[in-house]
Amino acid sequence: MSDVLALQYMLKGKHIVLGISGGIAAYKSVMLLRLFVKAGAEVQVVITPNGKQFITPVTLSSLSGKPVISEFFTANTGEWHSHVDLGLWADAMVIAPATASTIAKMANGVADNMLITSYLSTRAKVFAAPAMDLDMWKHPSTQRNLAMLRADGVGIIEPEAGELASGLVGKGRMEEPEKIFEAVASYLTGNKPLAGKTYLVTAGPTYENIDPVRFIGNHSSGKMGFALAKALSDFGAKVRLVAGPVSLPTPEGEIERIDVVSAREMLAASESVFAECDGAIFCAAVADYAPAECAEKKIKREKRDSMTIELVKNPDISARLGQLKRPNQTLVGFALETDNETENATGKMMRKGLDWIALNSLRDAGAGFRTDTNKVTLIAADGRVSEIPLMAKSEVARRMVETIFCNADNQ
Repeated sequence: MSDVLALQYMLKGKHIVLGISGGIAAYKSVMLLRLFVKAGAEVQVVITPNGKQFITPVTLSSLSGKPVISEFFTANTGEWHSHVDLGLWADAMVIAPATASTIAKMANGVADNMLITSYLSTRAKVFAAPAMDLDMWKHPSTQRNLAMLRADGVGIIEPEAGELASGLVGKGRMEEPEKIFEAVASYLTGNKPLAGKTYLVTAGPTYENIDPVRFIGNHSSGKMGFALAKALSDFGAKVRLVAGPVSLPTPEGEIERIDVVSAREMLAASESVFAECDGAIFCAAVADYAPAECAEKKIKREKRDSMTIELVKNPDISARLGQLKRPNQTLVGFALETDNETENATGKMMRKGLDWIALNSLRDAGAGFRTDTNKVTLIAADGRVSEIPLMAKSEVARRMVETIFCNADNQ
């Protein structure tokens, strides 16, 4: 409880939407609401019709100082409650308890009540605290829905094991209000889950010189790698950003940028900082081959009817560092595939000693080089898979960092 006390009085001016669905654990939501209010937050309660069977709106409104919202319209006045305005107002949304039904609706976008439409409308971070019987919790459909929500960026505050309302004993009890408060307050007050960590990120293309004015390169803009560097920094990490030749400004945050041109320069720069890092994301599009020789002067076209360039294999940066990896380092690679995508990406991850690989497909419109959006499939060495749908690269980066580095299961 001491950590909770330390976080109190730090939420002044913060807006929280507290969603309550229909489960016996709704009584705990009263204590959670009280903690948020005591910490200075402004709280708007949104309760499902079934939720009102477990806790009365009168109790909730007396603690929050606001009328409780349940329906789209207030019956006696005809007042319309805008889920869009509510979603924009929120700094965080907390759904506690989140029943199996509510979780399923969230995961599949079934907007049949005010709580789910508000969830779909919010741009704020969303937390869900599941509460249900143990067999409902273990059911494959519930676990699939939870996996979808995690991939969507929802913070799942997992239930405890213990005696349940059914009389059975097992996992399914909603986490205690103090723990839920702690998680949300830590997020809102800027407590950074990656504080004290350092990560290497490689980004952009490499250029392999043919002569002083020509090179072999690719279309990588560096946008995804720079977005990942920014996301890591936003979560509190120090970042060593090794960037190929790109025209992007260095993202704000504790980011040290090292500019390179060729694959060999990128390897040398990466090796120089790797030992101090807790992990690395290899996002650069490194040229596989380089000219065996670079002409000292510009090659004149009029003197040649044809030209053959001998190429030699470049060093594999992620594989080289994968050989140097310590047990406590987490390494992430990217794979841009055109066929047998999952099989090829998984094979690449295993060969290089990576912990995760982000699979891109050239078949996905809006993903890949020079776009502002991306779509990736995250594959873990232990077989876990997380789909991140098409969205801004900044948001894809945030979700990747949350899934790989901020999830307690991965520590």
